[in-house]
Amino acid sequence: MKLQILAELNAERAARRPAILVTDTANGEQRLAKAADIARDPLRAELASHLRMGKSGMVEAGGKRLFLNVYAPTARLVIIGAVHISQALAPIAQSLGYDVTVVDPRTAFASLERFPDVPLIAEWPDEALPPLNVDHYTAFVALTHDPKIDDPALLHAFKCDCFYIGALGSRKTHGKRGERLKAQGATDADIARIHAPIGLAIGAVSPSEIAVSIMAEITAQLRLPPKEQEAAA
Repeated sequence: MKLQILAELNAERAARRPAILVTDTANGEQRLAKAADIARDPLRAELASHLRMGKSGMVEAGGKRLFLNVYAPTARLVIIGAVHISQALAPIAQSLGYDVTVVDPRTAFASLERFPDVPLIAEWPDEALPPLNVDHYTAFVALTHDPKIDDPALLHAFKCDCFYIGALGSRKTHGKRGERLKAQGATDADIARIHAPIGLAIGAVSPSEIAVSIMAEITAQLRLPPKEQEAAA
């Protein structure tokens, strides 16, 4: 790999921006496809597909065999609320390779006994979230049912271009939530980004089942093309 390409790749990775190294297997020529440029790339369909799946692989295009080496940031999951659903959701996400953080100012809930293997931040969202550098490769779920905690957390998520934002509550609850958030500056487009009621409609009842439905919806949002995401919802 040429030093210039390596330097560009390292810069993208340091900034948690995905990139794909395209190698012509016949002559070894390489180029770097950055995420911001994929929509205009001649290989945009192939690049987008491999990036969604997070997998490297061989493709054929223009009579050439090209190897696509995908460099994608580790996905994160930020959970607002150290509740029963979170206790089930965190290990599921960790088993799928997510970096998980739980935020809840209520120390009775955010305890090492309840979350022995998960980073915990027992602070209010206004203090806890900025240092986390929430970004596009972050899934963000609000589960406390407490507007004093969930609402400022969701307002922060809107600013960070998270690939998934979800919030616990019925449609009626979500309607009231939307009114509160808009009163604090959120737009209709922001509210539309929230998956609520949260999770795929699988008839989940228990906290563990709800956690499965949430993680399934997050996975669909990360991996499926937009049209297939709509079908899964």
